[in-house]
Amino acid sequence: MSSTGQIVDQSPDLAYLGEPLQWYAVRTRPRHEKRTASELEQKGITTFLPLVVETHRWSDRRKKVEVPLFSGYIFVNILAHAESRVSVLRTAGVLHLVGNQGHGAPIPDSQIEQIRTLLESKIPFASHPFLKVGQRIRIRGGCLEGMEGILSAQKGGERLVILVDGIQRALSICLDGYDVEPV
Repeated sequence: MSSTGQIVDQSPDLAYLGEPLQWYAVRTRPRHEKRTASELEQKGITTFLPLVVETHRWSDRRKKVEVPLFSGYIFVNILAHAESRVSVLRTAGVLHLVGNQGHGAPIPDSQIEQIRTLLESKIPFASHPFLKVGQRIRIRGGCLEGMEGILSAQKGGERLVILVDGIQRALSICLDGYDVEPV
């Protein structure tokens, strides 16, 4: 994989009877994403390491540096067979496949393509906490700073549900315009 986050093709001798390759997330040792991706490429495994440019400041200078979009993770496109997983796991810097008991959980091709499209479009974006309906969250900033509750989704959008356990009642407020974080 090049430093631009492009995908490198996998060796054709790893394909079994036309079975489709699937994307998996791989957890790497801290700050070993580029090196691990390079070693996987040398094995003929397709990798995708989305990189972004950040300006880092030191006391004497500023420098633009390419860093992984998802620190500690790279993506590999492999068959769902044990041999493919073992080949990835035996690579220096790899901690484990992300998902079910080390076997990894496939990531839809469409999600990888969305990341690639976003990076190629040069549209500004920001990292956002991954939130699920039913998860406890906290509001950051504004007049409701620190308020906690459960994330809920309704036709009108996302809402914060505040529970009053003692009387088994709840209140909800619209989250439009509020910055939230998982608790």
